[in-house]
Amino acid sequence: MKKASEYRKHAEECRVLAKQVPEGPQRDQLLEMARTWDNLANDRDALIQKHPELALPDEKSER
Repeated sequence: MKKASEYRKHAEECRVLAKQVPEGPQRDQLLEMARTWDNLANDRDALIQKHPELALPDEKSER
């Protein structure tokens, strides 16, 4: 399992790539992937908040 910060990094990478392609299905797909990564990050944050014992090393200090 990855840390929320890693999921957010993937989301940002998708947004950067989306800016480099013309409008259309490929850009839409990259933006949808970014939203999915952001949702995973938010889910991970919520999980750690409810169950701090599941935090990976240094993950608690990221919040």
